[in-house]
Amino acid sequence: MNLADWHSSGWLYSHEPSPQEIADLLAMADRDLRDSQAEGLSADWRFNIAYSAVLQAATAALAAAGYRAVRESHHYRVVQSLSLTVGLSDATIRGIDAFRKKRNVLGYERTGVVSDQEVRELFDAARHLRRDVEIWIRRTQPHLLLG
Repeated sequence: MNLADWHSSGWLYSHEPSPQEIADLLAMADRDLRDSQAEGLSADWRFNIAYSAVLQAATAALAAAGYRAVRESHHYRVVQSLSLTVGLSDATIRGIDAFRKKRNVLGYERTGVVSDQEVRELFDAARHLRRDVEIWIRRTQPHLLLG
């Protein structure tokens, strides 16, 4: 499948991105990366913030490709789309998806389920994804990057 197939299936809708939108999404990912390292916050909260960085970067890639995810299964679709946008491997997507599932547990069901090691792993994944998304946009849609 490709993004056009996802669109035909009703999982995405067409979207006309602007350079400012992409800049804002990448800036939010940067902010979340920074904030996820703040001292004094619980591991659960730092994990949640690092996950937000992943989601913002992935949303920027999907937007740059000309799409937005529909509300139903939004986070799942945005994460899964990374194979079709920046070309992440299935193994990397599975890892990010495991973080997504854990974030759902800590966000809606239980606290204290995340270790500092998991926060570091998610932070590293988010940092690499943020970089990869910008490189991909620069290569495929350079008109969407400011400056």
